[in-house]
Amino acid sequence: MLYLGLGSNLGDKRANLLLAISLIEKRIGRLVCQSAFYETEPWGYISSNTYQNAVISVETTLSPMEVLDITQDIERELGRLHKSTEGGYADRPIDIDLLLMDEWVLRNERLTLPHPLMQERMFVMMPLVEIAPTLVHPVLKETICEIYNTMKP
Repeated sequence: MLYLGLGSNLGDKRANLLLAISLIEKRIGRLVCQSAFYETEPWGYISSNTYQNAVISVETTLSPMEVLDITQDIERELGRLHKSTEGGYADRPIDIDLLLMDEWVLRNERLTLPHPLMQERMFVMMPLVEIAPTLVHPVLKETICEIYNTMKP
């Protein structure tokens, strides 16, 4: 199972998320579950634009790198011009992060799985615990619920 984190803080945020989900279904695999949309503050930078965030789970036969390429194509199609690098975050119409994919543990120059910052981000963990509380993080060896319960609000 593939878990993706979605965020938008420019334009029609809800429409951006829904369009991204539709394109993910067409190009990556069957949507299994979708969290509610959460209104959140920007993380890692200052902006007056709040985010809407969600997490989805998808069944796919694609590899992590194939999923990464497709999600980056979707981001570009929906107006994202630059990827965040070295903590240089900025407002964007869509952000799609690969959070977890089955038991994959992967680290290369383009992708780290599980997402290395997910357990620090309430905007990821809150929707993830909604749809997959008993999922075990393959590195931390704790359930999503256990990780979420140790986070400070």
